[in-house]
Amino acid sequence: MSTPRPSGLPSPYASSEGSSANLADILERVLDKGVVIAGDIKINLLDIELLTIKLRLVVASVDRAKEMGIDWWESDPALSSRARSSELARENEELQRRIAQLEERTA
Repeated sequence: MSTPRPSGLPSPYASSEGSSANLADILERVLDKGVVIAGDIKINLLDIELLTIKLRLVVASVDRAKEMGIDWWESDPALSSRARSSELARENEELQRRIAQLEERTA
């Protein structure tokens, strides 16, 4: 059992037998509900904006992310073989169109 602090609450760093179960519960809740962390960094010099960095971090399960409308990994050729295939098909169609145009010019 954890030692109570003066506030009457247990110390968050006290070890207990159920701490791994608690961590698993917390992780499950975070992945189920999702967590969004957002922030902007702006660097100005004499009221002239030199640099803006926008940081967005979403921690969620894949299913939850899809429910929220986040599925960018499905269309990224570096992360999805399906996206890679469609990218190759699009490139192939473009090359075939360009070859047909060149053949029309030379005919």
